Amino acid sequence: MDRLKNKVAIITGAAGGMGKAEAILFAQQGAKVLVTDVQFEKMSRWVEEAQHEKLQIACLVHDVTSEKGWKEVADKAIALYGKIDILVNNAGVFPASKNCDNTDKAQWDQVIAINLTGPFLGAKAVIPHMKNNKEGVIVNVSSIAGMVGGNGPAYTASKGGLRLLTKDLAVEYAKDHIRVNSLHPGGVLTPMTEDLVKAPGMKEMIKGMCPQGRMADPVELAYAALYLASPESSFMTGAEMVVDGGMTAR
Repeated sequence: MDRLKNKVAIITGAAGGMGKAEAILFAQQGAKVLVTDVQFEKMSRWVEEAQHEKLQIACLVHDVTSEKGWKEVADKAIALYGKIDILVNNAGVFPASKNCDNTDKAQWDQVIAINLTGPFLGAKAVIPHMKNNKEGVIVNVSSIAGMVGGNGPAYTASKGGLRLLTKDLAVEYAKDHIRVNSLHPGGVLTPMTEDLVKAPGMKEMIKGMCPQGRMADPVELAYAALYLASPESSFMTGAEMVVDGGMTAR
């Protein structure tokens, strides 16, 4: 129960789904956690319940595309807990898949801003604090869509860009004992995907693509993020952890 004892973690996109599961698991493993999301009311409800269970989790409303907002998040973590050890860039959007000629620039800009610029700004905000600590871990939640095509140009580009941003950060900051890895989920049943899988035949199609014949539970991805955030993965940096039930093994 102490895999993250005395560690301080920031987790974005934590109103539900993977972010919520990661935060609860990290706190259960001894971390002090600050969670953020634009959906503050939804997030604050479960955070209050977690606090009643004596888990050290605080929350803050946060737009990951705002550089000023990122400074406020880093400052809040330092004010609450005194340091920053871990950042999980979990926030993201998954728009309906469209071809290039059917994707307007506004949608492209929004997806890139949240899925790629957000993690860049997050790293920029926390790395100085991690340098002061002489160690740190960043987990970027990408997707198998960042490794293969077929998920629409904006989403695919954003997750592919995040995959390589991860590698660049890993190389640049290894000398500072900061590790940066990417997590690549396949189909995960979260509030973001629930509406998508309600479309006729969609859930069956996703299951058919996965050798395990199902979508993942968010906690299964939380355990993968926990491993990447913990000292157990101390020789991993610039790596990709694929958790997709075998989808990309075909």
